[in-house]
Amino acid sequence: MSDVTPFHLSGEPLTGTDTLQVTSPWDGSVVGEVAVPTDEQVEQAVADLYAGRYEAQATPAHVRAGALDHISARLSERAEEIAALITAENGKPLVWSRGEVSRAVSTFRWAAEEARRFAGDLQRLDTDANATGRLAVVRRFPRGPVLGIAPFNFPLNLVAHKVAPAIAAGAPILVKPAPATPLTALLLGEIIAETDLPARMVSVLPVPNDKMSALVTDPRLPVISFTGSGPVGWSIQRDAHGKHVTLELGGDAAVIVNHDWPDLSAAASRVALFANYQAGQSCISVQRVLIHTDVYDRFVAELVAAAEALPTGDPTADGVQVGPVINDAAAERITAWVQEAAEAGATVLTGGTREGRNVAPTVLADVPAGTTLAEEEVFGPVVSVRRFSDLDEAFALVNASKYGLQAGIFTTDVRAAFRAHRDLEVGGVIVGDVPSFRADQMPYGGWKQSGVGREGVRSAINDLTEERVMVLTGLDL
Repeated sequence: MSDVTPFHLSGEPLTGTDTLQVTSPWDGSVVGEVAVPTDEQVEQAVADLYAGRYEAQATPAHVRAGALDHISARLSERAEEIAALITAENGKPLVWSRGEVSRAVSTFRWAAEEARRFAGDLQRLDTDANATGRLAVVRRFPRGPVLGIAPFNFPLNLVAHKVAPAIAAGAPILVKPAPATPLTALLLGEIIAETDLPARMVSVLPVPNDKMSALVTDPRLPVISFTGSGPVGWSIQRDAHGKHVTLELGGDAAVIVNHDWPDLSAAASRVALFANYQAGQSCISVQRVLIHTDVYDRFVAELVAAAEALPTGDPTADGVQVGPVINDAAAERITAWVQEAAEAGATVLTGGTREGRNVAPTVLADVPAGTTLAEEEVFGPVVSVRRFSDLDEAFALVNASKYGLQAGIFTTDVRAAFRAHRDLEVGGVIVGDVPSFRADQMPYGGWKQSGVGREGVRSAINDLTEERVMVLTGLDL
């Protein structure tokens, strides 16, 4: 068992009786073998989290902040090693893996800062005569132990967005990484175990998907933070009776290109890149481009040229921007959706083909309503284009989606920007850029079927905690 990567149960590296093999999406080679916890070990982790919940929330702020600073520093020190591991198990090109590590470094650093200022408020109550001499102390405390379920597409930073706020808030957490990409999360568990946090505060367990139901319904885990597919997320919410559930479920991000944008070539390059980066496997990857009719032909020509120029192939090679999708099933599904749209009347302007798990960057025009590509998140390197005549029409087209995560608008008109912020039914509006922009400290989450709750360290801390009031009586204020 010496070559098997252990899981981390209450800070201790352990193995079980079963293992999980992790393979590369690029060439199918074995990247590693991961120990899978037994049912008894999972039960022990949950029992430890629950028993240690008061110890976790009583851990001094300087200890929690110091641990978060240590994790941030260690991620930075081991950045190249971790980036290579992300690329090996996820398949994203190294340029994007390095970016993910850098973001995780910042996520833990911001969490350390939040842990230091997570203090609460004082509220005077003597504004009414009957409360003379009384003062309210309002603080936030963890709702309880957290079950954090992470996806494959950001195997480090989306785990960080669950772990870092939990540590900052003093909430114990059990992290369940995606079965396709557990190695990075387990390496993070190794780094967490180096800190002075209570041992029972964090466990990282690659629990098989078919054994998750018991954890979802366990009353000792009253908070669930899930990032992944819509069907799984909504089923968790249905099953988790009475729990506090946050869901980040993706979308079909739209970007509007208005006629006033001065540099169409630069905008087209941004759209092409962020429709295809990480093979389109990002919740805010550009899927829909709405282009003012006055600039439509010029912009589409630039977009197609930019998409065709993107370096694709081996994700470990320098300069490659677009690598493979996660598995054969994903590649087959994506190209099937493109074919369905083409058969229904869409025009494939470039791409639409694949070699194994490598789907060519694809641009389609006029995808008919009712096709799968028009209604669902493709989660692949595919983007569709469509004309609009005025912003009212463009906004209506953005809002016609059942999703609402983020949208972008290329415009120099500040009034149009504020209208977009007011009228677009999404969690974030990016002005002058693609919807794929995300700063990890900002509130991030969706409307409609894109989910409930918000990520971003401070926002997530609020989600993991609730206000508790203490009233002091008999004070001379």
